[in-house]
Amino acid sequence: MNRMPAATTHHPTPHLATGLLLASIGAIGFSGKAIIVKLAYQYGVDAVTLIMYRMLFALPLFLALGWWASHRPGGEKPSPLTRRDWLGVFGLGFTGYYLASFLDFWGLQYISASLERLILYLNPTLVLALGWVLYRRRITGMQALAMVVSYAGVLLVFGHEVGAQGPNAALGALLVFGSAVSYAIYLVYSGELVKRLGSLRLVGLASTVACVLCLLQFVLLRPLSAAAVAPEVIWLSVLNATLCTFAPVLFVMMGVERIGAGLAAQTGMIGPMSTIIMGVLILDESFNRWIVAGTVLVLGGVFLVTRFGAASRQ
Repeated sequence: MNRMPAATTHHPTPHLATGLLLASIGAIGFSGKAIIVKLAYQYGVDAVTLIMYRMLFALPLFLALGWWASHRPGGEKPSPLTRRDWLGVFGLGFTGYYLASFLDFWGLQYISASLERLILYLNPTLVLALGWVLYRRRITGMQALAMVVSYAGVLLVFGHEVGAQGPNAALGALLVFGSAVSYAIYLVYSGELVKRLGSLRLVGLASTVACVLCLLQFVLLRPLSAAAVAPEVIWLSVLNATLCTFAPVLFVMMGVERIGAGLAAQTGMIGPMSTIIMGVLILDESFNRWIVAGTVLVLGGVFLVTRFGAASRQ
């Protein structure tokens, strides 16, 4: 992620405050997803059914986003999608939104919202590692140290959670880590399509693919009677689809347009903190020195990875 130009750093643009606010709201919205999922699990619903309802309510919104991105007033006429484009959209929708979301929902059955958010926040380190594996991009000594610090923080919180939750915590952490890897693959391979289709159009199309896959998954794996859930699950799914899925995408995109991807990513550090606070206040999750120490290590490591990653590419 590129750092802001020097001129912007010393002379903030008029949009700086607005961009920071939008990026912060988006990060908080994304972090609230885990809280809503944990609340829904209290009503006996499983991951397949819960993610089906989330994507069912999000599908019309992402269809509208994809249409608007292609037909917005004053915008250039979009180029038609080629067969290769459609394959790319399907692949990115599968890895970045379907598989990543499902593994995340599944993992939340076994671990706390706080640990889930810390694992997902390792994403920049996974992108860095994939860049080394796939493209042989060099990892500097500072970046490697920052990665060690980040993973040490997650292991610290994980070790405490295993003692409290039992062996299922290992399964949950592995599933959420798989979610983070899946989304990192999406980020690594999305660059070419983002340039060709635009970020909003790609998000709308890829998310629509993911919504359809989640609906098909439910039809194939569950009887239709499984759709009969508590009314609370329906309302929580509506909140998840709107406030914690669709709206954060728009807020973060608008934030990036105003302050750049680098600063928006650093603003996203508010996400893990807001998840921990909401977990304590809403879910009555524990808050102790292990969680504080682990969070500081993860945030510090990720900050160094993104900062020195930007410096190494300039």
